[in-house]
Amino acid sequence: MAATSDDGGYWIANNQGLVVACGDAPAFGGLASAPNLPIVGIAATPDGNGYYLVASDGGIFTFGDAVFQGSTGAIHLNKPVVGMAVDPATGGYWLVATDGGIFAYDAPFYGSTGSESLNKPVVGIAQSNNGTGYWLVASDGGIFAYHAPFRGSTGSMSLNKPIVGMAADLATGGYWLVASDGGIFAYEAPFFGSTGNIVLARPIVGMEANVAGSGYRFDASDGGVFAYGSSGFYGSAQLSPGDYKCSVVLSSTSPPQNSNETVTIESNVGSATVTLATYYTAGLPSYDYPMTDANGNATISLNISGVPVGHLVSVTASLGGGAFCWASFTPT
Repeated sequence: MAATSDDGGYWIANNQGLVVACGDAPAFGGLASAPNLPIVGIAATPDGNGYYLVASDGGIFTFGDAVFQGSTGAIHLNKPVVGMAVDPATGGYWLVATDGGIFAYDAPFYGSTGSESLNKPVVGIAQSNNGTGYWLVASDGGIFAYHAPFRGSTGSMSLNKPIVGMAADLATGGYWLVASDGGIFAYEAPFFGSTGNIVLARPIVGMEANVAGSGYRFDASDGGVFAYGSSGFYGSAQLSPGDYKCSVVLSSTSPPQNSNETVTIESNVGSATVTLATYYTAGLPSYDYPMTDANGNATISLNISGVPVGHLVSVTASLGGGAFCWASFTPT
């Protein structure tokens, strides 16, 4: 998936090149017929007025203001391409293969693992701030940094599920890794929530983060979308574009311990029951609250006096009709 420049929408692509535009994302379309090989990634242009699709043979398809700079579609590859990233400085892009081979088109080449023997295959790439470098991530969470700072990895950890993607935090210079169960590993980047403790219908296949570093989303293989922090939910590929919208707005991200936290649900699902779940290290119960009003909004006050100082509290709102959103705060 890829987000618009204002983070008010996003595009979701499937392996056949069909693209669903959600929220304020313009509908630029997708492939009219199935590609020779599956689509493995989508990346937005720097201004958000277009996007690229990339196939596993490195074939590139452009939409909106995306400009074709080259591809590996006619080249015999040692390993398949698994993702791409756009260079915001040049408007070019990088393709990455499972062996960590990098193919740079109107974007600087900073290095690759194409000649190295890897423990696990590379599954994704993310550009560092302003395109001054990039990170590669392997399925074991190993990170390979090129002209980008190494912040940490899960390469030496035993994971419940493999890593399937990553996103850069352009505010801190850190990054997030996401596993196929929606588990999030944050390195010098804030943790906003995950689905690591939720049974998913389908595995997570990728993620993206907003420019401000204040939220992220990831998508599942069935087109389901999970939104965290300030990144709103604007629908999924299972639905008509923009059917459901939901976001959680907190009165403070660092409220005093002995106080109330005001949670405002903003959605377009009117007269729906709000199921609000709150979690921190010791675990808190789930609560059902009154319904949203006719406009889809609800305001809830939480007494957080029992939450220890410094513990992250994640607030999840689930509404009738499939809307789902999440935010978090830490009492001080």
